[in-house]
Order: sequence, then structure tokens, then C-alpha cells
Amino acid sequence: MAATLYTLDYHAWARQQAEALRAGRLDALDLAHLAEELDDLGNSRRDALEAALARIIEHLLKLEYSPAREPRRGWRLSVTDHRDRAARTLEDNPSLRPQLAALLLRAWRTARKLAGAALHEFDGMRPSVLPAECPCTLEQVLAEDWWPVNRHGLE
Repeated sequence: MAATLYTLDYHAWARQQAEALRAGRLDALDLAHLAEELDDLGNSRRDALEAALARIIEHLLKLEYSPAREPRRGWRLSVTDHRDRAARTLEDNPSLRPQLAALLLRAWRTARKLAGAALHEFDGMRPSVLPAECPCTLEQVLAEDWWPVNRHGLE
């Protein structure tokens, strides 16, 4: 019954499973799906951290390479917001720290594609102007007060 409810009404299934856990009715648990959902929950925290790192790097690249005066303030606000999100995710999930190097590499690839596409679309720049390797250290990406120097002399 629980497995069927899982496919028909996920919300009802989740509430039913939580209720069974609280009541100690272990025989009523859909263990296979619960294990899957717990794995997904852990992965979602990792994915959220990777997404925050990607957004930080994307906007750091735009701040460094774009000749546009606007929306620089929006990019800075986004970096600040996503640095905070990354810090909270790491604070709440310290077991993600050993994965940071791999997450930074994956985030770099995403960020480079997004920043390259935006620089091409809005500034007429070739995405190849961006470096092949991440120019920022993990410490710089996460530091509250580190900002790249703009290549066009903008603040």
C-alpha cells in the first residue's frame, strides 16, 4: 500500500511515513523508498552547494571580464547572497567539506559556460576570453570580502 501511495501521492506518502516513524510502527514503513529519499535528500544539499558555488563564480567572472557598467551591483549582490548560502550549507552539512574541491571543479565548468554565454550575448565577447581553469581559489570564492579586479577598470 505504501509503495503504491508513493507513486500516486508523494505528499500523502511522506506524511504517512513520518507518522509511522513517530509512532514507532516500523512494519508500516516503505523502507526501499525511504532509503531512496534519504539519499536524494543528501544529494540535494550537495547539489545546492554546487549551484551556489557556480553562481558565485559566474558572477565573479562577469565582474572581472564584462565591460558593462550595469548590472554590476546585481552581480555583487548575487555573489554575496550565494556566498551566504554556501556558508550556511557548509555549516549545516560539514560532511560536504571534503567534497569542496570536486564541487568547485564541477561548479567552474557550469559557471564558465554561463558567464561565457552571457558575455557573448550581452557584451559581444568571445567565451574563449575566459580562462580554461578556474582563476579563483576556493578561499576567494567563499571569502566575504574578495572581489576580482575588472579588466576594463570598472569598480
